[in-house]
Amino acid sequence: MQRVTRGCLVLGISLAILAIGSLAAILLASDSEIYNSVRTAILRYQLSNRSSELDAPAGSVAKPFRFQVPLGSGASAIAIALADAGLIRDIDLFLDFARVEGYDRRFEAGVYFLNQTQSIRQIAEILTDSSKSFIAFRTPEGARIEELAELIDRNGLFGFQGGDFLPLVDEGAPLPEEFADWADIPSGASLEGFMFPDTYQLPPDISAAGLRDMLLRAFQDRVGDDLREEALAQNLTLHQAVSLGSIIEREAVWRDEHPMIASVYRNRLNIGMKLEADPTVQYGIQGARGSWWPQITRADYYDVQSPYNTYLHGGFPPGPIASPGLSAIHAAIFPAESGFYYFRAACDNSHYHNFAVTFEEHVANGC
Repeated sequence: MQRVTRGCLVLGISLAILAIGSLAAILLASDSEIYNSVRTAILRYQLSNRSSELDAPAGSVAKPFRFQVPLGSGASAIAIALADAGLIRDIDLFLDFARVEGYDRRFEAGVYFLNQTQSIRQIAEILTDSSKSFIAFRTPEGARIEELAELIDRNGLFGFQGGDFLPLVDEGAPLPEEFADWADIPSGASLEGFMFPDTYQLPPDISAAGLRDMLLRAFQDRVGDDLREEALAQNLTLHQAVSLGSIIEREAVWRDEHPMIASVYRNRLNIGMKLEADPTVQYGIQGARGSWWPQITRADYYDVQSPYNTYLHGGFPPGPIASPGLSAIHAAIFPAESGFYYFRAACDNSHYHNFAVTFEEHVANGC
């Protein structure tokens, strides 16, 4: 009987300890939730008195800044990086706001483009969705590949430099075989002329090779097989048509002159006359005078020793001298019908040209 009583006593004590432990755990959890709720409420109240600070930008520089959130980054690491980049002024304020609004649990790894004119509220919201980030990049008509490399550096949002891009498109670079075959690009030639001019929205993680491939795809999509086949039907390779289109692009200011300027060059080619195009002389100077497209003199026509100089060499230049737009390429393949062999800038500063059949008429059109 005594043993039974002692056993019951031990069992009762054990159950009591277990119950106390369970109750303590429940109370502890409850206290934690209560503590967090109270803390959040206090923070929310404090933030309500700092609304102007939450809406104030860190600075006045509106230029986007490439900001990367590595995988696994916590709110504190993100806040410190934002402050180091000059995008926020108060780390604790950012963290308190992120905690109260639940952003600290929603921050997403990725690349973002932020600027100093954005507030803490705006930045916290942006950092929850990296899928909305993109690089806006414009490749202009008439630009050569070196100019595109400079534009990459000026953009400032790419994860690579123009110096990484240029070797992938310059002479001697391994050409994407399928595109080179389609565009009739000779072995060892550059991709000059095939960086299709347009405005692009690029993924933030794009590489130099990815940019090259995107520009080539845009060229192939926009030019298409029909224009290529029409060029071939006229005994022109697409490479030659783009070479002529690049000269037209550099000569014309207004697109409505593309077909007539094209007619002059096609007429010259048809009779074996040299193209004698000023932009090919500029291209041959290769930036040696501090500009990719410097002013030239009559002496340069024969002094600039370059295979691209069409005053010295007949037929097409070795390749394009810039990136022509679709209008200029189309004009090279479908020129206007004319008997003109010469043109020069009009004297009224309109940037249009006067056209002539004979050299004497051409001279008479001078200012």
